[in-house]
Amino acid sequence: MPLDSDADLSGEVPKLFGSRRSQFFAGRRGTVASTISVIVVMAAIVLVVYRAPGAAEFRSYFFNFHKMWISWAGDPAKGISAIGRALFTNIWMFMIGEVLILVLGLSLAWIRISQSPVLLPFRILATVFTDVMRGLPTLLVIFIVGYGLPALELPLVSHLPLAVYGVIALTLNYSAYVSEVIRAGIFSVPNGQLLAARSLGLTHRSTMRRVILPQAVRTVIPPLLNDFISLQKDTALVSTLGAIEIFQAASISQSTLFNGSGLVVASIFFLALTVPMTRFTDYLMARDRTRRLANA
Repeated sequence: MPLDSDADLSGEVPKLFGSRRSQFFAGRRGTVASTISVIVVMAAIVLVVYRAPGAAEFRSYFFNFHKMWISWAGDPAKGISAIGRALFTNIWMFMIGEVLILVLGLSLAWIRISQSPVLLPFRILATVFTDVMRGLPTLLVIFIVGYGLPALELPLVSHLPLAVYGVIALTLNYSAYVSEVIRAGIFSVPNGQLLAARSLGLTHRSTMRRVILPQAVRTVIPPLLNDFISLQKDTALVSTLGAIEIFQAASISQSTLFNGSGLVVASIFFLALTVPMTRFTDYLMARDRTRRLANA
């Protein structure tokens, strides 16, 4: 029997090395194929940009580096707002809005899943709010908040900066989507976890805080990050109220210089903000999938 076992093992060794060798060459072939594919696609794009009948006009209008710099740095004498300074408006709107959306979204989700009879009116209001905000376009909500609140002539809310109205509108709109994402994550936790926690004597609040929410958060992080990527882009919609953010600054540059290079500058910085978040979201989704398959 030992001799047979040794013979079997010696036969498996070449198979193991052969399998690894084939995987190595398959990986190299995949790398070469993907590299060639990227080069071909990029070459086709460059060829179109440089060989199309209107290529010269296109490059002059969108890729004039001198006017890109003017758009970025601004020119107060000509009334051109600096895209570089306006970018910080988008960043603080996004960061403050993200925190407010998480707080309001979690509160809405908590209210909607509660079983307390006292909270019935709030559950109805939360359901109506979620349905209405998910049914209205974001731009329409921005218009309603941006022009409606100043019209009320209230002491505290009718004389705020335009960008603040934009943050309020984005918070109201996105919190409805985030609350549904959180609620779905809570419902994805197996019911046995809830029963086990209650059998240990934990209250409903303690069960949610110590057992359900920690497990739900891991599930909802990727879709939440996708929502926040959309939020970062939608900060540009606040320009419809007249707030000087990156898109508004680029539009002023375009109308003043009669050139769209500022729009390209704005696009580059939006990509610089959103692409890392997109890649991080993909990484979290892949890691979570790997962990789930390992547990399975």
